[in-house]
Amino acid sequence: IALVVGGCGAPPGTDQGTSPAATGAPAGEVTAAPAQAVEGFLPCIVSGEGGFNDRSFNQSAFEGLQAAASHFGLQSFPNVTSNSVADYIPNIQSLLGQNCSLITAISFNLAPATVESAHANPNVHYLLVDDSGVIDGEQPPDNLKSVLFNTAEAAFLAGYLAAGYSAREGGAHHVGTFGGANFPTVTIFMDGFRQGVEYYNSQNDANVQFTGWDGYDGSFTGNFQAGQQAQAMAQGIIDQGVDVILPVGGPIYQSAVAAITDSNRDVALIGVDMDLFYTDPSTQPVLLTSILKNVSGAVENSVIESGNGNWTPTPYVGDLANDGVGLAPFHNFDSQIPQDLRGQIEQLRQDIIAGNVVVESYLG
Repeated sequence: IALVVGGCGAPPGTDQGTSPAATGAPAGEVTAAPAQAVEGFLPCIVSGEGGFNDRSFNQSAFEGLQAAASHFGLQSFPNVTSNSVADYIPNIQSLLGQNCSLITAISFNLAPATVESAHANPNVHYLLVDDSGVIDGEQPPDNLKSVLFNTAEAAFLAGYLAAGYSAREGGAHHVGTFGGANFPTVTIFMDGFRQGVEYYNSQNDANVQFTGWDGYDGSFTGNFQAGQQAQAMAQGIIDQGVDVILPVGGPIYQSAVAAITDSNRDVALIGVDMDLFYTDPSTQPVLLTSILKNVSGAVENSVIESGNGNWTPTPYVGDLANDGVGLAPFHNFDSQIPQDLRGQIEQLRQDIIAGNVVVESYLG
């Protein structure tokens, strides 16, 4: 990415000092005396594509920063929305122009611009969510901390669940997935999901088919936006006979819900990042579960560290063992998940934590 910035004015999507009204992200209430931050502490945030109201990854990160800001008694903080790749550099530059002491950058797409800015501004802390910050083999500077999630572990559980649900009497014995783009932070979900289905088959002498990802390539819309393209992709997966579908890519799940509705078939949806049952109640009739990434908690804790003067560049990696990833409840599908399948999933969770079952994927 060429770092050519024409000025420091507010780019499209900039909110000068006021938090966006993210759905499901009410302003944090300070119920006790706020903590005292180091002098000049001002946390800021820049979104990836999808914006802070995506009911997914960006929103979760925003909520984490919102909670950390409330911890220090801050009622607002600079935030900027990225609508395309062209926004990344000017967005970061605009936050520097507002004297931000910590910049949280959401998504791997922002990694090159964020790392370059971190090198150029060693007195500013950078929190890079969902990317290691390693560019061309070079480690990031000490003022950048990466927040990563081994979502393959939780997706493995979701794959096992999906296979068990699909293998029920009258089920399709066929599940599928599709993503926004063939990037590690997307395919890490698909890797774990596919392996979970395969593990179910091996442990239960079953033959649940899998569509949408072969470990190297699969079905991708090419972007992270809901719309006709994503709906057509979801419809194509559904038309292959699946009765569980996992869309990976922020708001593209909305298009999958539309495709399920149009299909007039009993197809269950699995969400990602946040529990869609609460963040988007429209999914409730078709939502089996969600693969959770505790982005909010990781961002909140990392920002508080910086505000307390305890900054460390040591990466955070969320997994099943530290509750950084997990599965949401089954909600409306609860009565349809037999007790023995629940027990198998819990045992599988413990086996993954203990290392008895290994889930292999690139840690995006």
